[in-house]
Amino acid sequence: MTRKSLKRIDKYSFNTDGSDEFRELLLSLDGEGEIVGYYDEAGVSVKKGAQIAVDEINAAGGINESFNVGDIMVITDHINFTGKNCLIGKNDDRFGCRFPDMSFAYAPELREIAFNCAEKLGMELQKGVYIGCTGPSYETPAEIRAFRVLGADTVGMSTVQEVIAANHCGIDVLGFSLVSNKAAGLSGERLTEEEVLTIGRQKRE
Repeated sequence: MTRKSLKRIDKYSFNTDGSDEFRELLLSLDGEGEIVGYYDEAGVSVKKGAQIAVDEINAAGGINESFNVGDIMVITDHINFTGKNCLIGKNDDRFGCRFPDMSFAYAPELREIAFNCAEKLGMELQKGVYIGCTGPSYETPAEIRAFRVLGADTVGMSTVQEVIAANHCGIDVLGFSLVSNKAAGLSGERLTEEEVLTIGRQKRE
């Protein structure tokens, strides 16, 4: 299916990071107007028939003091601290219901597969709760202490809105956080973007 055959759905043009750039979910319809596929903004399919799954990977600050820089955490749940929700507005029933349940936004069966694969590869994975903030400033040490009380293990500026949208569509999600730095106040050092990018490059290598 070519990009030209995809119909843009403004419902899922949503801003996730406070910038002027918007993420988009594209929809493909057949001749009867039935949904036959979901696509990301690059035209890559994230739904084919009954096989529905996407993955979300972010770089995050480690709130859990047992986590080390470079650890990978499987996201079990999230806290939406962005003050917004991409589903606000008129609901499109073709995607999902008006009030979607978020109890299993991060599919337990996919998390189990991830841990089984990691064990076979001799990799250690952490697990925990991700809290999403708007940025672009990093969080304050006081905010990090508050987030720990709320139950958060990592913190970042992405993922939450995408997962809400995917959950609304009935798409299973497997989420990961790469702990790119200790969260504010835990290392005694100033946080920098370069530190985050460096850890990301090292993990890719």
